[in-house]
Amino acid sequence: MLIRAFSQHDLAPLTELTIETFRPFYEDSFRPLMGEAIFTVQHGNWRDDYRKQVAELHAPERHAYVAVAETEDGIAGYVAWSVVPADRKGCVTVLAVSAKHRRHHVGTALCEHAFEEMRTRGAEVVEIGTGGDQFHAPARALYEELGCISLPAAVYFRQL
Repeated sequence: MLIRAFSQHDLAPLTELTIETFRPFYEDSFRPLMGEAIFTVQHGNWRDDYRKQVAELHAPERHAYVAVAETEDGIAGYVAWSVVPADRKGCVTVLAVSAKHRRHHVGTALCEHAFEEMRTRGAEVVEIGTGGDQFHAPARALYEELGCISLPAAVYFRQL
């Protein structure tokens, strides 16, 4: 597996990978859990939201970067992160791994790559977040294996 810097030709495949990775969360988890009214307001345009977000992830002028994992059969995943040099802090924004490459240490390699890049840019601490639901359980397990400390949080929604 090769981990390389983002190039503009990656935009379309990374956008599609992001949508495919997170579709089960939005459609199979969040929508049924919250109901149609809350889903529509909170994440009704989630695909378009990702199209916009992924296009803005790699912006070195804002200290925001993307690295892509490639195997012989194409893109296996990617990680996006940012660094605030003055605060000595980094933040992983998105981690997405294709379904066929999960459980093959792609996420681990991408996170370790991002962590090292953050260190070289002056970060001493990294923030990485995920959900507390069943869909995000593999991400929580990965982050714990990487030595990250969980901060319990709760988010509530209510239709008005």
